[in-house]
Amino acid sequence: MPEWVTNLINYTNDIFSKMFIQLVVAALILLVGFIIGKLLGKLVHRLLHEAEVDNILKKAGVKVSLEVVLGTFTSYFIYFVTIIMALNQIGLTTSILQIISAGVIILLILFTILALKDFIPNMIAGLVIYQKETVKVGDKIKVNNLEGTVKKISLIETDIITTKKDIIHIPNSNLIKSELIIKNRKK
Repeated sequence: MPEWVTNLINYTNDIFSKMFIQLVVAALILLVGFIIGKLLGKLVHRLLHEAEVDNILKKAGVKVSLEVVLGTFTSYFIYFVTIIMALNQIGLTTSILQIISAGVIILLILFTILALKDFIPNMIAGLVIYQKETVKVGDKIKVNNLEGTVKKISLIETDIITTKKDIIHIPNSNLIKSELIIKNRKK
């Protein structure tokens, strides 16, 4: 067999053996990363559960399970990083993939900010209402030309019942910002 054919065969074998090794390493990265992601997601959920975060939020009127949300977010974030590492191992990460990844992360951050833009001010106002005891359940109040009796105070909103038995939900940030008249405080 001519020498150039032998060299070509050896060269081809080297390339395929390197590609095979890269694929095996990428598969191992995916396997280990997904296991770590699953375990860390469960760990975050368990730690938040032991801290009774959902119970605290439930008492404050928030119905979202923060334990599950943060545990799931942790798992998916690790999955995302793992996939990027595996693609990098086989040489598929290019500047385009990095730009797409950055775009996805920016979109997720923007969606999160937009989703929380009303929640955070209402939550802070709710904490101020709880701390200063500005309004209590049973108080008769007038706010923004609405009169009624405070039925429920949560972390996000305050519910009042009007004389016509209508229930009005007032965001706590509006309650703090508006002129509030407490007509009759229940003791």
